[in-house]
Amino acid sequence: MIDSKTIDAIVAEILRQLQATGRVELPDRQDPGDSQFEDITSSECRAVPLLEHPADPEVLERMLKRTTARIGVGKAGARLKTQTMLTLRADHAQARDAVFADVDPALLKSMGLFTVQTLCQDKNSYITRPDLGRQLSPEAVETLRERCVHNPDVQIYAADGLSSTAIESNLPKILPVLQEALAAKGLKVGTPFFLRFGRVGSEDHVSEVLGAKAVCVLIGERPGLATAESMSAYLAYNAYVGMPEAKRTVVSNIHKNGTAAVEAGAYVSEVISTILEQRASGVDLVR
Repeated sequence: MIDSKTIDAIVAEILRQLQATGRVELPDRQDPGDSQFEDITSSECRAVPLLEHPADPEVLERMLKRTTARIGVGKAGARLKTQTMLTLRADHAQARDAVFADVDPALLKSMGLFTVQTLCQDKNSYITRPDLGRQLSPEAVETLRERCVHNPDVQIYAADGLSSTAIESNLPKILPVLQEALAAKGLKVGTPFFLRFGRVGSEDHVSEVLGAKAVCVLIGERPGLATAESMSAYLAYNAYVGMPEAKRTVVSNIHKNGTAAVEAGAYVSEVISTILEQRASGVDLVR
């Protein structure tokens, strides 16, 4: 993966060559680190409508504040404007990176999380074989039995899912809040860990291995062009392999422009408390 400094250097060289041919004129400052290189993916830049002469500018401004949809983009003839196209490609690149990148091991280490893996061997098998992402490897089962608290009231773990970016952005904020809130309720909280190449259904296997009453997997959701940082918390009571999907409860859209991670941690703890009280989750849960 190319880092930002390398990208800046490439852009600067391309602009230099274009200037030499007389096809483009650069401003006085040509340092790629200067602020002349505007981040078109920033919230400030996205808030500026590209539509020229809107019929009602105030209505358009209110709409832009309420949605991440691409509205008010205008056009150049029959085509998208250059900034719209570049922003679209940048968002698509972020989404691809979120899927194919791995969670930084240094982050997991700093949080005291050990790593186990599903039956998937790499990203390709993870993406093409969802069934393998729901099953723990024999090594993972052995590690969990050795290193985790058994028969907890709540077992929490994180999985990369389809967005490693979501894990890196939200896990350090939500996990401590969730653990503290559950402990304050007098619940026995299991040993947290990280599951690589994990799908939502992996929580069924985790629940069976550790004998957890309730299980919560914090997982990266499939990224879209609005955000690549969305995480969800999937909760289940007395989960077992082959359990119907309708028995899961989910808290979704956990990210900076959705439900903030800290707020989500407090809310998820309340939902888990309700699940344990009613001994039910998903469609069986009365709320």
